[in-house]
Amino acid sequence: MILPDFKDFSKKGRIVGVDWGARRTGVAVSDENRDFVFVRPVVLAAGNDDLVQKISSIINTEHATGVVIGLPLRIDGTDSDTTKMVRAFADSLSQTIDVPICLLDETLSSASAQESMGRVRRVDIKQNLDSQSARVILENAIAIINRQ
Repeated sequence: MILPDFKDFSKKGRIVGVDWGARRTGVAVSDENRDFVFVRPVVLAAGNDDLVQKISSIINTEHATGVVIGLPLRIDGTDSDTTKMVRAFADSLSQTIDVPICLLDETLSSASAQESMGRVRRVDIKQNLDSQSARVILENAIAIINRQ
């Protein structure tokens, strides 16, 4: 089920953060107490159905109690074509898992992730940026949950 906010998220348990991409999808996972967030390797998938299957497997393997998916809104807050694809992915994922999903505005998450990576080679940025962005999205979500 896709929730409008984090109010009905469990207060404990792992959360999976997802930074959807047409080619590469970043993944990060919190610990049980949500004190730490760990990046996971990017997921490469052949289409939406394959991606849903791979992310579902990660959610089950990690025993996650919730999922946060970054929502790429335009600066003015409106949907783009990519936003619509992320919403379609979230809808498909919600039909295959039994944990709540929340969408979170991911504006500037890639810039923040790249800044936190420091000075690294371009190839390292390309290989790690998506999961680092998922980490930023997940950390932001945890901060919101903790404030509630």
